Amino acid sequence: MRKRIILPLVALAGLYLWNASWLADAPDTPRLSLIAHRGVHQTFDRTGLTSETCTAERIFPPEHEFIENTLPSMEAAFAAGADVVELDIHPTTDGKFAVMHDWTLDCRTDGSGVTRKHDMATLKTLDVGFGYTADNGKTFPLRGKGVGMMPSLEEVMDHFPEGRFLVNFKSRDENEGRQIAEMLDANPRWRDRIMAVYGGDEPVEEAKRRISGLQGYGKKSALKCLGFYAVLGWSGYVPAECRDTLVPVPANFAPWLWGWPNRFQARMHEAGSSIILLGPASFDDPGSTGIDTLDQLELIPPNFSGYLWTNHIEVIGPAMATGRR
Repeated sequence: MRKRIILPLVALAGLYLWNASWLADAPDTPRLSLIAHRGVHQTFDRTGLTSETCTAERIFPPEHEFIENTLPSMEAAFAAGADVVELDIHPTTDGKFAVMHDWTLDCRTDGSGVTRKHDMATLKTLDVGFGYTADNGKTFPLRGKGVGMMPSLEEVMDHFPEGRFLVNFKSRDENEGRQIAEMLDANPRWRDRIMAVYGGDEPVEEAKRRISGLQGYGKKSALKCLGFYAVLGWSGYVPAECRDTLVPVPANFAPWLWGWPNRFQARMHEAGSSIILLGPASFDDPGSTGIDTLDQLELIPPNFSGYLWTNHIEVIGPAMATGRR
């Protein structure tokens, strides 16, 4: 009888110690890098979001005039302390990449139709601030202020010779991975500027296959990484989907990961991966939540080493610079 009690207790104790964060060494020189999602941009009410929601029609009253995915918004993000700016791309009919979030033009701009079915010259004529409203269409505070401001990815690379970027593929077309690889082959000085890629699994995997050392994750691979680790990580096993990549971790899911934070960080580092700490996610809002308020800084573990995702770099950047956590 005694053995039946003692052996399970010993096994549980061993399992606990094997995954104990406090027994894992913290990084010798932890480095926290800030990712500014969409640069400095207009944020919006996330209640009831779907893939069809026009978020420009539900922004909060503007506190600034920056428009996402434009050069001024990226400049402001770097000035506020961003180490990396996240941006979204679509291929154009003339072989460029347009930096634009939406699949179609109708929500944010005075254009219409699928973004990738236009050439860059046409996209350059549009007003990217046209559709923003905070009062259900009574006023449009950014209308006329974004004419000609949709950049190409090539323009971004030229404009920020020292900037680093996380590139979001908005489709599942593997040809986009090939296209970005060809762009970097033709402009090798830009290679170090692309920190990583993410989005559709197919273009991400194609880009990683063609570009040596490029990190990145797809939507499916990220879910598999966290799911498999949550089930099997007690053994120290790191799934293939978690290796040599970026591992996005919602802050409210993190405590359920075996060994969080120090042991988990050590395992991911040994597997050649970096962690992106996101804001709390939910089934109602599984999207790009970030560490966006000063209160949420408490969600960052001591000695965390990795990337921090934020939608409010203008708030979080200065706070981190002054050591406020």
